[in-house]
Amino acid sequence: MASERLTDRLSEELKVAMKARATDRVGLIRLLIADLKNARIQKGADLTADAELAVLKRGAKMRADSIEQFRRGGREDLAVKEERELELLRAYLPEPITGAALAALVDDAIRRAGATGAKDMGAVMKLVLGEHGSRVNGRDVQVLVKARLGG
Repeated sequence: MASERLTDRLSEELKVAMKARATDRVGLIRLLIADLKNARIQKGADLTADAELAVLKRGAKMRADSIEQFRRGGREDLAVKEERELELLRAYLPEPITGAALAALVDDAIRRAGATGAKDMGAVMKLVLGEHGSRVNGRDVQVLVKARLGG
């Protein structure tokens, strides 16, 4: 029951944050617990560790998008609030794979898929995202694959 473990961890951290009167952290942890509970209800079963990470990544992506929207709308106060939440949320996500390590994963996937051109891009993307989806940014992978395969 991977979901129970993360939920238990969040519940413990919620207690600590409440005692410390860290209102930003309390609010975020409550939202994360609710998001995980909703995902579990929607699925009708306990979540795997990858499914939990997907829920957290979705929350991080929503906050990153909100920051951009708030800045475009001239709402710096809301953008700053979302940035604080995003920073707190990142503590629960695994360290992302970027740079040379990501390039090496893409090169390995190209080799394993036997990819020779842009038509093989989907197969390479499927390999990388299937194996490392919770730790890589899909857009970054796509840019690298396109550059390597001439897409």
